[in-house]
Amino acid sequence: MRSLTPALGALLSTLVLAGSAAAKSPLEPADLVIWGGPIHTGVEARPEAQAVAVRGGRIAYVGDRKGAQTQVGPATRVIDLKGAALFPGFTDAHAHLRGVGERELSLNLEGAKSAAEAMQRVKAYLAARKPTGPVWGRGWIETGWPEGRFLERGDIDPIAPDQPVLLVRADGHALVANTAALKAAGIDGTTKAPEGGEILKDKDGRLTGMLVDNAMSLVAGLQRPPSEADKREAYAAAFKVEAAYGWTGVHNMSVDWADVALLENLAAKGQAPLRVYNAVDAAEAGPLFEGGPRSSPDGRITTRAVKLYADGALGSRGAALFEPYQDAHSTTGLIRTPPEEMKAAMRKAYASGIQVATHAIGDRGNAVVLDLYEQVFAETPPNVRRMAPRWRIEHAQIIRPADIPRFSKDAVIASMQPSHAIGDLHFAPARLGDARLDGAYAWESLLKSGAVVVGGSDAPVERGDPLIEFYAAVARKDLSGFSTPAWRPAEALSRAEALKLFTSSAAFARFAEDELGTIEVGKRADLSGFSADLMTIPAEDIPKARAVLTVVDGQVVYEKP
Repeated sequence: MRSLTPALGALLSTLVLAGSAAAKSPLEPADLVIWGGPIHTGVEARPEAQAVAVRGGRIAYVGDRKGAQTQVGPATRVIDLKGAALFPGFTDAHAHLRGVGERELSLNLEGAKSAAEAMQRVKAYLAARKPTGPVWGRGWIETGWPEGRFLERGDIDPIAPDQPVLLVRADGHALVANTAALKAAGIDGTTKAPEGGEILKDKDGRLTGMLVDNAMSLVAGLQRPPSEADKREAYAAAFKVEAAYGWTGVHNMSVDWADVALLENLAAKGQAPLRVYNAVDAAEAGPLFEGGPRSSPDGRITTRAVKLYADGALGSRGAALFEPYQDAHSTTGLIRTPPEEMKAAMRKAYASGIQVATHAIGDRGNAVVLDLYEQVFAETPPNVRRMAPRWRIEHAQIIRPADIPRFSKDAVIASMQPSHAIGDLHFAPARLGDARLDGAYAWESLLKSGAVVVGGSDAPVERGDPLIEFYAAVARKDLSGFSTPAWRPAEALSRAEALKLFTSSAAFARFAEDELGTIEVGKRADLSGFSADLMTIPAEDIPKARAVLTVVDGQVVYEKP
């Protein structure tokens, strides 16, 4: 082979040098760099970092501060955490987004410490707003009230003798109607409750005004359907609240089909700052079964699940139990949706590649759902199994210990809300008795069995603060620090386990583990910053922290002033 001419050799040397220089040249500057506090990546191999850089909505660098400094250019925004802690974006894996907004805009009875205080709020609302027509409110819960009972129509009648007033319990599974509302709905002592519902009466057989679960449908006609403008206002309020709490995403439960297009439209207009994963109400899921999973172009709004209801709630004694309630021997709760009806919807979902998320709280309710899932899995021909189902049970609160391993065996996700355990500890032992507490709010037992557990808040049933949820998971005490040895303290989670509930496991539960859930190069830049390091501070201090930064797709959607 002939040797290179001097001219050609010089040219090749120049090209090699140029190539080396290009290889060593700095990358395009980052859009956003965050440092100045502990950064928990959620990645086992490298759980902590000093800095994160974001480019084009995705994580471009995770490492030490020196390396991040090379990513900073003239237009880069640099955020100093000033000691606050950064985490993968927290996702509320079970909430009712529009309901959160409606709570902010309507008569809110959340936090009322007695029936008397709740009535004072109603009286003040009526005096200030002077509303016409039926008045709806929500948020009361009798747990810890000195009256020791549900609200009754007799509480409301003196305040509103002629105007219908209906107040929904915090869990959304019961309401109290005053006499005017009962009359307007045509409900009297002879009215029969629909299947899956109850009309409560006192010891003398008179209506108390309480309607449980499906019986609430009897007064549905008294509520004006929200207009599109009402819905937009509610979603705007909800986005503002959720972003300020530090949530970057929400698994949005029991969604009206019309709201899917509305949310996609909000995303198209840049008015959906959080990532929303919709589970459509089963009664309206026909178009979803026909069309299959869908997503907005920017990925902010994904609709891939259907929501079913097996039973009611524990607080209103609607949760379906195998044995009678310890404090009400006449009832074992109720199955809200006939099993064959649920099974028909499940079959359609399986064939369409749609995830199923079924509400089940009692031990019987959970067993019924597990049985149905197993039947559908066994009956569905392999050629129509278009996905790994990742079907879910929402709440999974009371489970027979023998049924716990079935979640792992059947690959069923337990979608649980830790704050339910710190509220329910004040009445659940009385409802269930001690023996049934062995499978109650059994987060650690489910994890040890191999199940995937994800965490949510069930807002507006609960406040919806991720710090309360995180605290509940690791402390298993109420916000005052109270608990008892009988409340199965071994079911509390480690900090690392709790973090997964709201990050990587929540991503898995919506089929997005390759895009979300950890701070890794290439993933979407969804990040949550809190004023204290949740992984190290005393548990009792966790609820005292506050969100300081919420980032979605590399865009700052909330920053504490």
